[in-house]
Order: sequence, then structure tokens, then C-alpha cells
Amino acid sequence: MKTNIKYTSLALLSASLLSAPLAFAEETSVASGVKKALSESTVKVSFRARYEGVDQEGIDDNASALTLKSRISVSTGDFKGLSAGVEVDNVTDIIDNYNSTRNGETDYPVVADPTGTDVNQLFLKYSTEQFSATAGRQRILHNNQRFVGGVGWRQNEQTYDGYRFEMNAVEGFSADYSYVYNINRIFGPDGDKADLHGQFHLLNTGYNINKDHKINVYAYLLDFDTAASSSTDTYGLSYKGKFGPVMVNAAYATQSEAGDNAADFSADYYNIELGTKVSSVTLLAGIESLGSDNGVGFSTPLATLHKFQGFADKFLATPGQGIEDIYFTAKTQVQGIKLAATYHDLSSDVDSINYGSEIDISAAYAINKNYSVLVKFASFNADDQGVDSDKLWLQAAAKF
Repeated sequence: MKTNIKYTSLALLSASLLSAPLAFAEETSVASGVKKALSESTVKVSFRARYEGVDQEGIDDNASALTLKSRISVSTGDFKGLSAGVEVDNVTDIIDNYNSTRNGETDYPVVADPTGTDVNQLFLKYSTEQFSATAGRQRILHNNQRFVGGVGWRQNEQTYDGYRFEMNAVEGFSADYSYVYNINRIFGPDGDKADLHGQFHLLNTGYNINKDHKINVYAYLLDFDTAASSSTDTYGLSYKGKFGPVMVNAAYATQSEAGDNAADFSADYYNIELGTKVSSVTLLAGIESLGSDNGVGFSTPLATLHKFQGFADKFLATPGQGIEDIYFTAKTQVQGIKLAATYHDLSSDVDSINYGSEIDISAAYAINKNYSVLVKFASFNADDQGVDSDKLWLQAAAKF
């Protein structure tokens, strides 16, 4: 019996000795892979200084805001498909004669750039050639950001806490689904307006018919914990294409109440835009309508709203009568300077209210790959509702 035990012990010892090099090799391989991923990490630093001046009818004092956004972004290399990222922003004011929505300076017009330091992104990502999954705080931008965006124009970006899954396994087809439980808003990082908690399902699918034609189908199911009136279910589709020299963008969506939203409504959204290029000038003409039903306007609370209905940001919340925007844009480039001008005619979807008109002008110049400057101006002239507003921006940015 003792002999058998002896031989068994020797066998186990031998097996352990034989497997040790394999285990050591595996551990060495893992350690080497982790070390390689860390060595391939990238660090990016950027700065954006911006002056924003606001002259708003009904407020005696004009706003003057000079703010600086400083950002550091760190991304690891890839280890067996895994990678991680962290991004931290700081917003500092140099001239603070403005209402940041948090500083209590209510005698001034709003410039929604509160100061503070914020973890903008913090995520773990797994990727293959045809699939990726991201968990944590992250940037989510869908299409033209009309429904889901990052509000990147403001100094404190909007990011999302949740889980995102992206797939492109079938040629020409893509699917993007996110479950989000918190939205980090531009009004943070502190205060009651900093976060919007809830359950949010964001689905966007795309299909490239060919190089000139693409369609997207999407569903956005928003259930807010503390903003019940914004809880909605939205289903829609969009098309982007080109017919010879003519560019076409078209979209349609329908929206109804969801969650604890006490309203009872079903409103429609549509956008039709045509464009062409004449010599070096791109010309665009379009109509965008956010409809109304039962006194409730079609809303897009997660959008990059600054991109739409005028840079003056007079319609960040859709009026109860809805809004229709007829717009014309001209864009060109002269000596490396990107020039753009847009005219907006803004009215209600119902009740024939003329909200007013707006002119937007911008000039952007990239000095080199690291430095850029921007000048932008918006003038809103109110008609039946609202107040006149003029806004001027002067911006300089650097990235390394």
C-alpha cells in the first residue's frame, strides 16, 4: 500500500514538474501581452479657449464668457481584443460675466459652460473585426446626432454610462445597440442638472445599398427617472444619397409618450434636404419639422441641439406647438478658410405662429494639424414669440 502511495506521489510530482514550464510560459505570454498593450498606450492632450458674448433682449447686462477646456485622454493598446480608455476634462473660466446655469449669475444671459473637473470617459472595450462591446462611461454619437449626440460644442461634453454593442458581420450592414442608465450632461459635473438617470435603449441599424446610397433604421426608447415629461418612444428611418450632382438627405420618425409621461400624444418628425455644388460653393436647402400633438412637441433630449434650428440655441426645447425650420446654407473654402452661412425661417407646426428668423455665419481655419481657430456669429430676430438675441464666438484650439 505504501509503495502505491509512493509511486502515486512521484507521478503527481513528475506531472507538476512537467506542467510547470507550460504554466510559466503561459503566464509569461500573458504578462508579455499586457506589457505590450500598455507600451502601445496613447496619451492625447487638448486645449480649447473660447470667448462667447451674448446680447439678449430683456436682459440689461450682456454676457461675456472666456473659458478654457483642458482635456487629457489615455487609451491602452489591445490585449486579446481588450482595451481601456479614460478621459478627464477641466473647464476654467477666465472672464465670468455670464450665467453658467450653476454660478448664480442670473443677471446675465446663459452661456452653458459651468466650471469643474469631470471624468468624461472611463471604459473597457472588447473588439474583434466584426464586433465590439464597450462597458462604462463613453461617447455615443448616432448619424448626424439629431437624436443621440455628445453636444461637443459645449465645453463639458455629454457622455453616457452603460453598455454598447456594435456589429458589422454582414457586408454593408451595421447594428449599434446601447443600454444606458445615466446621461452625464453638459451642466455637470456637479449640481442637480449634472445627470439624468433612467433606462434608455438606443438602437441604430444601417445598410449601405452602394457607395451613393445609405439607409438607417432606429429606435430610441427613453424612460427618465426624474424627467417624466421627456420619456418617449421614437421610431424612425433616414436616407442619405446622391443622384449625380444632387445630394439628398431625408428622415422620418414618429414619437409617443413612454414610462411615467402623463401626456397622451403621437407626433411626427421629418427632414428633407437637397444640396449641390456650384464651382467651389456647396448649396443646401431643407425643411425640418418637429411636429405637435395634443399640445406636446416632438422632442430630442439627447441630441446635439446646437447643430439644429440655429446656433443661437433658441429652441433647445421644442415648443408645444412644434417647430418648422426652412433653411438655406452656402459653404465654401477660400485659402484654407472654411466659410459657411445659413438662413433659418422658424415657425410652428400648428397654430400658424411665426417664431422668427436667424442668420448664422462661421469661419474656421486649421493652422496645422495641432492648431485651429474659429469665428462664429448668430443673430436671431424674434417675431410672434421669443426675444432677439445676438451671439459671438471666438475660439482657439490646440491638440497634441
